[in-house]
Amino acid sequence: MLGRIKYQWKKLKKSNYIVLIGVVSLFLIVGGFSYALFTSSTERRGSLNIVTGEIAATIESEVLDKNHSMIIKSGESKEIEITLKNENQMDAKFNFWYEVAEGVNVSYDSTKDVPMGEEGEVIRNNGIKTYRLKIANNTYKDEVVTFGSNGGLYNKKLSFPSGKKIVEGIIPVVDTEANMIKVVWNESSSIWVKADDKAWYDYDFGKWANAVTVTSATRSKYQSVTSGTTIPMNDIETMWVYIPRYSYTIGSEDGDAYYGKKGVYLNSVPTLNLPGEIDVKFIKKSEKELGSAQYKVAEKRSGWRTPDGFTFGTEELSGIWIGKFETSSSNPSATNGGGNVTTLDAMIKPNVTSWRAIQTSTIAEIGRNLTKNGNRYGFSTDKLNSHAMKNSEWAMVAYLSQSKYGKLGNRNYIGENKEIYQNKSNSHMTGCSYGAPSNGATDYGCHYTYDINISGTGASTTGTIYGIYDMSGGAWEYMMGDYAAGGEKYSGWNTTAHSGYTGLLQDGTKIAGKSFLEDKYYDFYTSSDLLTACKGKACIGQSLNETASWYGDYAVMVTAQKPWFVRGGGYYNNSIAGVYFYGSDYGNVYSDVSSRLVLSTI
Repeated sequence: MLGRIKYQWKKLKKSNYIVLIGVVSLFLIVGGFSYALFTSSTERRGSLNIVTGEIAATIESEVLDKNHSMIIKSGESKEIEITLKNENQMDAKFNFWYEVAEGVNVSYDSTKDVPMGEEGEVIRNNGIKTYRLKIANNTYKDEVVTFGSNGGLYNKKLSFPSGKKIVEGIIPVVDTEANMIKVVWNESSSIWVKADDKAWYDYDFGKWANAVTVTSATRSKYQSVTSGTTIPMNDIETMWVYIPRYSYTIGSEDGDAYYGKKGVYLNSVPTLNLPGEIDVKFIKKSEKELGSAQYKVAEKRSGWRTPDGFTFGTEELSGIWIGKFETSSSNPSATNGGGNVTTLDAMIKPNVTSWRAIQTSTIAEIGRNLTKNGNRYGFSTDKLNSHAMKNSEWAMVAYLSQSKYGKLGNRNYIGENKEIYQNKSNSHMTGCSYGAPSNGATDYGCHYTYDINISGTGASTTGTIYGIYDMSGGAWEYMMGDYAAGGEKYSGWNTTAHSGYTGLLQDGTKIAGKSFLEDKYYDFYTSSDLLTACKGKACIGQSLNETASWYGDYAVMVTAQKPWFVRGGGYYNNSIAGVYFYGSDYGNVYSDVSSRLVLSTI
């Protein structure tokens, strides 16, 4: 109930003024969420108005009950609208919160009003804010989600209510290119079909956005057909998976070891050999966070950091497209699937031999060829930038896979099976799965193809067919990550084991070769110490020191002798196979080392 007191004065003595302050303080103390508003004239004679009352926003939504709650069923995803209106007799400050069990995600549509932060935001008298929210329940039971808001004086900082959650993280928007065809998997016919835009992807349930390029002869056909039209693998040349821009932070359950949080997706306390959930929130292109990437689970989440791979030179990226499989060539039957040549075109498909025995300098050139003028894929040169994968870009996939949006959050896997399954194909067939994580077994071969549910899809970063494959086993993969101590870039070990680039060798001599591309196409490391290797600072955001040895994966930094990063491991490896494995090598030709390609949206 609003009350109004009007006090007329002629000239106040000092003692009267003190009494008045005492009265005002009383209103502030006993009002709870009440307020006291002062207005006075600038003349010698005037009035002082004190207005007190409860500050609250009216919350309206067609899907909420009288308690501002709704039931979200297990495995269900809903998009709703909620309106907040300030019907007080003054401008006021409000914040917005929700309350729900762990495992239910609430994100917002960044094209609508952005939910207020913890400190609140001013809404003018009779002002309205409308939010479009997505609620996704990736838990094993139905849950109740309740929304609310608290308010206060427009010129005062608001405290955030204990136990409530702030809406953080957007509904990701996927940035594609005109000649990429959006696809989804048709479960009943086991084939890829053209996607309906409204049902193309859902990261909350491991359905990462997938797109393909097709042959030039069929491109116009698939651009014009309706959604649901089959796209045979014979017409597909490259397959891609989108990683939206996000920030991450890694929790510690015991305050010492940062192995992620247990959450609702792990049935044991996280350890080095079975790590827990990495917290992830999708963010806008204009946002970039540079926190520690660590927090204590018992406390409020903090330390948010945006992975380095979302910064490409001077450009901030809204997301990147990652090759769904290890790179293969336009002649996969050639020796080593292609060899150390640039005369072949890159392909990205399942069930073919990966392109191996190729120097890092050649890999980089092939990566750039995808978007050169007149390329066979129809890629535009002004919207996309193609290149060979960098270490920091591998990390973006690794973190997301270990979040609620990846295989860690997939309810079809428990315990050790949360780890990405190994590709043990000794013929280096892309997309194969052993049906289990890396181990010492020597029964090599393609036990399950990528499209076999659980046993095959368990080798992807989501545990579904929509993830990225071959990140554990198959062939090793060279990264564009190079040792560059003392301001010099290293090429390799000696005159027979090197990358093909002009650069230093281990003994300090220089070898002549190809010129390095622009620096944005590489991650350079200034030492072999993880605490100083990234331009004199700790390497955070590249899945190096924060996740070293997760799942028992081996971890070795680059050196002057072996200056190039390799990741993923081979089909025959055990601890040297996995998404968190990293090692070093010379950058030269090996019959069991391949690569992966990336498209940056610029």
